[in-house]
Amino acid sequence: MDGSALSPLWGVPFAGLLLSIALAPLLAPSFWHHHYGKVAAAWALAFIVPFAASFGLPALTHELVHVLLGEYVPFIILLTALFVVAGGIFIRGNLHGSPGLNTGLLAIGAVLASLMGTTGASMLLIRPLIRANDNRVHKAHVVVFFIFIVSNVGGSLTPLGDPPLFLGFLKGVDFFWTALHIFPETLFTLGVLLVLFWLIDSYCYRKEGVLKVDPTPDTPRMGFDGAANFVLLGGVVALVLLSGLWKSPVQLEIYGTHMGLPGLVRDAGLVVIILLSLWITPGRVHADNQFGWGPMAEVAKLFAGIFLTIVPVIAMLKAGADGPFGAIVRAVTRPDGQPDPAMYFWATGILSSFLDNAPTYLVFFNSAGGDPAVLMTTHAATLAAISAGAVFMGANSYIGNAPNLMVKAIAEDRGVRMPSFFGYMLWSGGILVPLFIIQTFLFFR
Repeated sequence: MDGSALSPLWGVPFAGLLLSIALAPLLAPSFWHHHYGKVAAAWALAFIVPFAASFGLPALTHELVHVLLGEYVPFIILLTALFVVAGGIFIRGNLHGSPGLNTGLLAIGAVLASLMGTTGASMLLIRPLIRANDNRVHKAHVVVFFIFIVSNVGGSLTPLGDPPLFLGFLKGVDFFWTALHIFPETLFTLGVLLVLFWLIDSYCYRKEGVLKVDPTPDTPRMGFDGAANFVLLGGVVALVLLSGLWKSPVQLEIYGTHMGLPGLVRDAGLVVIILLSLWITPGRVHADNQFGWGPMAEVAKLFAGIFLTIVPVIAMLKAGADGPFGAIVRAVTRPDGQPDPAMYFWATGILSSFLDNAPTYLVFFNSAGGDPAVLMTTHAATLAAISAGAVFMGANSYIGNAPNLMVKAIAEDRGVRMPSFFGYMLWSGGILVPLFIIQTFLFFR
């Protein structure tokens, strides 16, 4: 698709879907709860039908196959694997959600996020965190900060942490490059967020007290049920890493979409892990975890619509300075033609707040030259800004990163009254945006 020839009006279905996700739960919560999949499908059709009429069925088939088989299916398989495997691990023993314990869990999650991915760490820890706070009156803020820290910022140090960094790894960025070059930014952001969380949670804890009756009384000792799933979790990480390191000329082509052997092996292996986890996990573990498919179904349906309607938006961005969004691309370049790290940080970050941060990372990676050898050395500050913007600012909205929406769905499924789409953005706007402004002056000038 030639994005430079498209009208910005092709972005209307994507914008409509975003507004539906933002407004429908507020204006028509019952309708949205029962029909969100149909709403996502309607906006997808608002793109598919005009596209078929304008460019023909062969072009539509090519785009649909590329998006669904090349991007969406691997994405959903990985999320499902992490969701199922983490859902098969029950942390036995009732933790008590004091400010110190909650802060400690968030810090542990931040470390795990770079080792097993933001999705894996989120799925592993969100259930015990919610259970630890089940006798708290105010707990939505705990989940909000969990999204900030574990589902986003914590995954910034390795390619295993977040999809944008994994794409950079596939493009030739060294595995430990981000750990070496954005560690100060990550440490600063996590440190400030953890301190702010402790202050807010301490205030709420003192104000509300705790219920006299704990809904989940103590079990005899701490431990793990379904611990075999830790081995499967390691298998998920190994398969993802293998698909990036293994180079093979063998490819399967379907309607112009090339699927390499490493990716096919990864996805097949993940499906095996999903089935194996469901088979070996005792039913009582799923029952104790209140494991259900509702959150996964919501994410799958909404992101199917997002992946389809985002196609023309990404194409227009990839058109660069000559495309409909050329002003954005030109804004990241200084008058002397050199890249401006601060502008790359904000441009990548703002788009990653509402678009899929993985293709957004690639757009600006290519805008900065696309040569990993140059970006890791001469323009290291620019690559650091792109990496930090894509990962950190995915926390600005529920749709900035896949785990955000999944954590929200699990929390609501457990009875936590989460902020609305715009309510969440008030939290991110009040806490994250000022933090990112300070970070710009400290690290990206």
